[in-house]
Amino acid sequence: HVQLVESGGGSVQAGESLRLSCVVSGYRYSTYCMGWFRQVPGNEREPLASIDSDGRTSVADSVKGRFTISQDGAKNTLYLHMNNLKPEDTAMYHCAASGGQLGRWCYEFPVNWVSWLYNWGQGTQVTVS
Repeated sequence: HVQLVESGGGSVQAGESLRLSCVVSGYRYSTYCMGWFRQVPGNEREPLASIDSDGRTSVADSVKGRFTISQDGAKNTLYLHMNNLKPEDTAMYHCAASGGQLGRWCYEFPVNWVSWLYNWGQGTQVTVS
């Protein structure tokens, strides 16, 4: 049973930084794509960043230069580092993991990107004012 638990969200002022964490448990695959997406009620899920089992990372153009992704294998933890936050970054942030699949979709963020990463956490709210 795969479980992803996010933390680190909160309310911050524009220009500040946050680091989101996602602890992954019960994940048995050696090949994977993991990442972060966010959602505002009424809007589509927006992919933000991904990392694969080889450590290759990709960041969506919408947040490139401000957000980065990393992982700590020893702690089974995925991170999203967010700098220079803006009010439009206000959303629920989720981490997600594929079921052992990996392909170009992991890095190219197609429209159906989130459907590939069907193991999700409950999310952590980020509010920027």
